[in-house]
Amino acid sequence: MFDIRWIRENPEAFDAGMARRGLEPQSPELLALDAKRRDAQTRAQELQTERNALSKQIGQLKSKGEDASETMAKVAESKDAQAAAEHEASETADALNDALSRLPNLPLDDVPDGDGEDDNVEIRRVGEPRAFDFEVKDHVDIGEGLGMMDFETAAKLAGSRFVLLSGALARLERALAGYMLDHNTSADWGYTETNPPALVNDKTMFGTGQLPKFGDDLFKTTAGYWLIPTAEVPLTNIVADLIVDADYLPRRYTAMTWCFRSEAGAAGKDTRGMIRQHQFTKVEMVSVTDPESSLDELERMTSCAEDILTQLGLPFRTMTLCTGDMGAGARKTYDIEVWLPAQDRYREISSCSVCGDFQARRMNARFRVKGEKGTQFVHTLNGSGLAVGRTLIAILENYQQADGSVVIPDVLQPYMGGLKVIEADG
Repeated sequence: MFDIRWIRENPEAFDAGMARRGLEPQSPELLALDAKRRDAQTRAQELQTERNALSKQIGQLKSKGEDASETMAKVAESKDAQAAAEHEASETADALNDALSRLPNLPLDDVPDGDGEDDNVEIRRVGEPRAFDFEVKDHVDIGEGLGMMDFETAAKLAGSRFVLLSGALARLERALAGYMLDHNTSADWGYTETNPPALVNDKTMFGTGQLPKFGDDLFKTTAGYWLIPTAEVPLTNIVADLIVDADYLPRRYTAMTWCFRSEAGAAGKDTRGMIRQHQFTKVEMVSVTDPESSLDELERMTSCAEDILTQLGLPFRTMTLCTGDMGAGARKTYDIEVWLPAQDRYREISSCSVCGDFQARRMNARFRVKGEKGTQFVHTLNGSGLAVGRTLIAILENYQQADGSVVIPDVLQPYMGGLKVIEADG
């Protein structure tokens, strides 16, 4: 969400930022609505001032015993005109806010321009893909071969894009989530573990930018609650409508939740296996900072996610997303992509973004520096640390053996009760 006053003072810079997002100039329509709103507000104020003067005249006329009916009629007429002006101002303000709420954030200057993922820029690569001396299988064939990954039963229970994990694979998913939370809450990284609601209201979804524009990608209950697409939504909104002391910042939260997405905009993509599902497990990281610290916090958050992959021994690369591939609320995003041998390519496993004050303005989340007047909007960041299901996929494919078994990475073995290899049942 944007400050209309800033747009009023910087229309060319605003439109240049929107152009980098692939949008036509937005300032003419926004400034027209702004001018109409301010004109109606001015008329309402002038009518109020006029009516106050007329009311004084009525008192003076009556004190003299003179007829005040004509002046009283003008007061009534002025009152009606003021109500109409206030209604126009309110309606125009709503239209302006709705238009502003549907626009994406402005990219930072160092974000590469581009139309899609082919224009993203690799900034580092860690680890070498393993050389296999047998024909690699994808995670579906591995999981089904182990007898612990069942898409058919999941489809019977819920429909497509669901999976039923059992035995050691179910435990592996739990182990991954537990390891990630322990990693993120360690002294090195300092995130506070949180267990937030998975059902939220309209205001909470609006605060992080899922509404109004992306409602079709979400699930909504008949009671009016939304199922969260990521723990970013409730974690970021912890500071909604608050004014915190500067000493309170930064705040760092992490949570493991189920996440739910209708994938309305991803029809036909990744229909095989667990890559893109309606329900999935994710460990999320959220940071709330002051403006001066947010870019450093982005680097820190990205390093936290990268360290998990390093500890798991999974090859990955880190990309700076271009303007055409970046999420609507982000000013800059790093995608971390893990190597999947069966696809012979890197696939996204974490996305870390700095949003500036874009979400904070929607949430009215502010901070105050002691001894200073006024408040400032906080900056917010979010990142996956990591997507648990995709990490499970990466382990199955990178640690698979010729006999169909899967070696468990060393750091996960304590979470698996000491189990070192997952083998087929029976």
